[in-house]
Amino acid sequence: MTVLAGPGQFGRELRRWRTRRRVSQLDLAIRADTTQRHLSFLERGRSRPGRAMVVRLAEALGLSLRERNELLLAGGYAPVYAETSLDAPELGPVREALDRILDGHLPYPAVVVRPYGELVAANAAFGVLTEGAAPELLEPPVNVLRLALHPDGMARRVANLPEWGRHITGSLRDRARRSPDPALDEFIAELDGYVPDVEPSADHLGFAVPLRLRAAGEDGSSELRLITTLTSFATAVDVTLSELRLEAFLPADEETALILARRN
Repeated sequence: MTVLAGPGQFGRELRRWRTRRRVSQLDLAIRADTTQRHLSFLERGRSRPGRAMVVRLAEALGLSLRERNELLLAGGYAPVYAETSLDAPELGPVREALDRILDGHLPYPAVVVRPYGELVAANAAFGVLTEGAAPELLEPPVNVLRLALHPDGMARRVANLPEWGRHITGSLRDRARRSPDPALDEFIAELDGYVPDVEPSADHLGFAVPLRLRAAGEDGSSELRLITTLTSFATAVDVTLSELRLEAFLPADEETALILARRN
């Protein structure tokens, strides 16, 4: 059931998001093609926004589709962005496309995740990341971020755990600053407990923090050096699709590429 908000809530939510984004009334008004006076009236509850205005303001604030729906509810309107189950027949072509992308990335690991690291799908090379992990960390729903940093997961094999771990938690903190969520704060606190303190270092490739992962091979243990890329559905108009992320691991050197090619 859709529950529409009462008077005044829209103004409070709009002001909260504008403050969170550190945008002045004038800047937001310009971005949303309205006037500062009208925006002030909206925030104080003296004017009621139209549906199109709510959508323009949400876009101007850079809100996610889920957050745009919530702002529409606060304004007294039903959500306009659908949230379709990934198992629904209408998303069949999307699932097939994701499978093709994952398979096409072989012999390198790749995963599709929901917000906060919940695993949706992975290719056959994912095993190089889960090698030696405790069975309970691999029971659905698998959280790849917890798997990466938990002492019974990948952490024991990550040679640069402090740097890699802070890279992960730092990215989550950036998200939390933009889109506050108590559940995310709790998750960050959990992950922080797994990551050792570290002094800043230059253990990166000039543009990315590599994952240095020890992996068993035919001739003993080898160290894989991997960098990651993130891909999203930038033009998605469905909440489910907009929140999916494809994380692909790429070899940072020729030796890593050869090792992964031999393993798969």
